[in-house]
Amino acid sequence: MGIVFDFNANVIDILTQTLAWVIIALLAYRIYKKQIVKPKVWKIIIVLFLGLFTFSFNWELFNTLVKFPILPLGVWILYLFFRGKKEAWQTYRSFAWLGFLANFIFLASALITIPIDHVIYPKNKLSTYITNVENAYIIPTHPSAKEVSLIKDNLLHMHKTRQETIYSVKWYQDTYMNRESNQVNERFPYQLIGTLSKWGSNLPAIIYIEEDGKGILVSTSNKQFYFRSDDSLIERGD
Repeated sequence: MGIVFDFNANVIDILTQTLAWVIIALLAYRIYKKQIVKPKVWKIIIVLFLGLFTFSFNWELFNTLVKFPILPLGVWILYLFFRGKKEAWQTYRSFAWLGFLANFIFLASALITIPIDHVIYPKNKLSTYITNVENAYIIPTHPSAKEVSLIKDNLLHMHKTRQETIYSVKWYQDTYMNRESNQVNERFPYQLIGTLSKWGSNLPAIIYIEEDGKGILVSTSNKQFYFRSDDSLIERGD
């Protein structure tokens, strides 16, 4: 089925999806105006909705699932339903095919959204995930965590951070395999609380601070990002 509103989408997604629906509505109205026999509006909506159903090929592009429509399943279903009702099929056929065409309109909007989204909300920039630190603070998430406080001034200088590779296997080995005692020192024992992501991005993330205070691990719903700062973000207590 075609792409519909995703309430977890960011502002760019919502705007492009809204534009897609406006285009579909205008095309439906144009078809409606040309018809001599005017069908019921609610029936048009149902036919359009059924026309959206397709057999699609799914492809993940830059962490976005894009659907390429192949077979018009909804149109076939409607054709079978109107079989023997030639006049009714002539009335609603254009709306059924518009429903199938809507999939390509949504596809185009998704392909347009991807580069715009990456420019406005770059996933490799810490500033996308942290913009407001006024109410930010740190909480310990592991027994190995020491008593620390957040240095907000250093956190504000996010342009100095750089993205680095996540070495999951090495980190696991350092934490659990290569330790000399039974005590486990968590690599990211602190969690950053009270920050806001970039306006309109709708990118909820869990943010962890590394034990040395210079590493930041951003964990989103589908990916993790690791950033390093030259200055420590934490100040150790006495």
